[in-house]
Amino acid sequence: MSDDLLPDPAAATTGTHSEPLSRAIGERYLTYALSTIMHRALPDARDGLKPVHRRILYAMRELRLSPNGPFRKSAKITGDVMGNYHPHGDAAIYDAMARLAQDFAMRYPLVDGQGNFGNIDGDNPAAARYTEARLAATAEVLMDGLAEDAVDYRPNYDGTLTEPIVLPSAFPNLLANGASGIAVGMATNIPPHNLHEVVDACLHLIKTPEARDDTLATLIKGPDFPTGGVVVESPESIAETYRTGRGAFRLRARWSVEDLGRGLWQIVVTEIPYQVQKSKLIERLAELIQTRKVPILADVRDESAEDIRIVLEPKARTVDPDQLMGALFRMSDLEIRFNLNMNVLIDGRVPKVCSLKEVLRAFLDHRREVLVRRSQYRLDKIAARLEVLEGYLIAYLNLDRVIEIIRHEDEPKAVMMAEFALTEVQVEAILNMRLRALRKLEEIELRAERDGLLDERAGLQAMLDDPAAQWDRIAAELKAVRNAFGKSKPEGQRRTTIAEAAADAPVIDLDAMIEREPVTVILSKMGWIRAMKGHQPLDAEVKFKDGDGPGRAIHAETTDKLMLFASNGRFYTLPAVNLPGGRGMGEPLRLMIDLPNEAEIIAMFPWREGSRYLVGSKSGDGFIVGAGDILAQTKTGKQVLNGEALLCRAVDGDHVAVIGENRKMLVFPLAELPEMARGKGVRLQRYGKGGGLLRDEQMRDAVCLTLAQGLSWPMGGGKTRTETDLTEWLGKRGSAGRMAPRGFPRDNRFPQD
Repeated sequence: MSDDLLPDPAAATTGTHSEPLSRAIGERYLTYALSTIMHRALPDARDGLKPVHRRILYAMRELRLSPNGPFRKSAKITGDVMGNYHPHGDAAIYDAMARLAQDFAMRYPLVDGQGNFGNIDGDNPAAARYTEARLAATAEVLMDGLAEDAVDYRPNYDGTLTEPIVLPSAFPNLLANGASGIAVGMATNIPPHNLHEVVDACLHLIKTPEARDDTLATLIKGPDFPTGGVVVESPESIAETYRTGRGAFRLRARWSVEDLGRGLWQIVVTEIPYQVQKSKLIERLAELIQTRKVPILADVRDESAEDIRIVLEPKARTVDPDQLMGALFRMSDLEIRFNLNMNVLIDGRVPKVCSLKEVLRAFLDHRREVLVRRSQYRLDKIAARLEVLEGYLIAYLNLDRVIEIIRHEDEPKAVMMAEFALTEVQVEAILNMRLRALRKLEEIELRAERDGLLDERAGLQAMLDDPAAQWDRIAAELKAVRNAFGKSKPEGQRRTTIAEAAADAPVIDLDAMIEREPVTVILSKMGWIRAMKGHQPLDAEVKFKDGDGPGRAIHAETTDKLMLFASNGRFYTLPAVNLPGGRGMGEPLRLMIDLPNEAEIIAMFPWREGSRYLVGSKSGDGFIVGAGDILAQTKTGKQVLNGEALLCRAVDGDHVAVIGENRKMLVFPLAELPEMARGKGVRLQRYGKGGGLLRDEQMRDAVCLTLAQGLSWPMGGGKTRTETDLTEWLGKRGSAGRMAPRGFPRDNRFPQD
């Protein structure tokens, strides 16, 4: 036997025991996981409620907060729920109750709230002491039958009261209002649906128990969100999602084009996707305008009052509305993906991912059980009443003798039971009868009541003996609910439109939307960047911050991608259209890209497809890289050259000229350089070791040239010198080279591009 399993001698005296840590943690975590799954996170497939919601509704029923009655303070309701049934925080209970009252969160609200219960902007409800609530009509229907032994009860947390394990639920609340929750190792997310369509699916399943999920999906066309919107999915995709119980729906905002006259127009969004906060959506749209990620969007305004009205202004009247909305769908929460995961508790015990049919079947089986229990309860009540009525009728037939016994006998109860063969219940009823009930008319009414109860009992018994009759009764009850909350009522009409996937807006190139305009990009010494309109002279005077000065300047266009090559060997990409304007001093470049503090920009140029670039390090290594290999998709840039980078020059010509700090120049064929996407490269020029305290010699500059045209460089006084015969400096790649031509710049740099 393992030592871990041996009994602890100290346990008998201390009252403690030892066990392996893995077993102790495993057992306790399993207990916690089961508690979370069954009592907090997953809804019951029968009534679609979690325990906290069920307890809130039951506590409000106990407070007699009927839909037609007065409101009560939410603090009173929350206190009763917490004190009687749900021993958790009052804030959590109030948040759950507030959600049941929000018409933008619940398709069919179960609580009728009065006061500030939050809004679609994301504002929180007012404190519980300020708001009031009562039950909604839908909640009353959910609890219809609680007084008729329709469901089982269990003791509350302290055993002083009882609470229902599940509600009778006259309609499929799980699908009608949806549910969401995260448990341990599993989660659920069910969208709201149209009650009329769900009831139609239930009726079809009653009529055809073997109906397929695909058939039911034609009746339930898709989710019906309280905030409306448009679901863009094909019927086949929706049917597959309902068949498996897992999937996703693309939900878009509803919009229209509003004509302003004179060729002007604007887009008005009237419905936004479910669970999207309007305030955050507006912030995101404003951010897209500020960063110019959607350059054809000029402005966004929130003109909402009771309803939603978000106005989007295009940059120009020539913009295509579908293209604009297509871009916004891709880059904002005007389109979301609502995931469906129909993970529910079957019979309140077993978590399971169910198909649409399985969820409806669980509800219908529950309704049948409720019907049988209510019918049996009614039969028991009828039997008790018939027993009393039979006693009354015997008393009327022998009225004089009954009166005589009551007047003269010391124990009239025992005498009547013996003489008329009455039960104790019947005798008690006779003795408690009022004198006014002895009139002839009362006897007629009793006989009529008895006959009516006998007929009702016969009907109930026949229904209990015939399953088909039971399903007919359930169908009739569902139809009554459909008439009360279905499409015949304004709130029961479908709000979410189901559209074909073919209605998807075409994918467009956002770069094609940018208006092509010339700009002059200026990067200061301290790293502040801006783009001035037009092609200004690159040496023109420009204002800088105190202590700052000119760094680099190039001509570009708003449609260009600006490439920045840093000394850490990384290329960074910035859309020229996103650069700050030239009215101010610009913005720090390090806010736009993740450039390390020790790195500096050594090259800046507009990206051109098909171009090639020579990149080199200070150690004298380098290679050719194509334009397609330097584009960066993130702020962190793209690593291309390993080592401390020195230069990046456009490839143009057939030879490469390299010069080192030792003033030796080498010219070799461009074909000797490899083209790579990333790496250290190959040796361009060989350098010697520095003597004494001097560091090793390094490369100073390199440039591509056409050998037949020679090499030119500027001289003093505005003159230019061209060395046409470079034979003296020609050599193999990696050799040391010869001293630079007489008159070559003392800084050992070739002319810039």
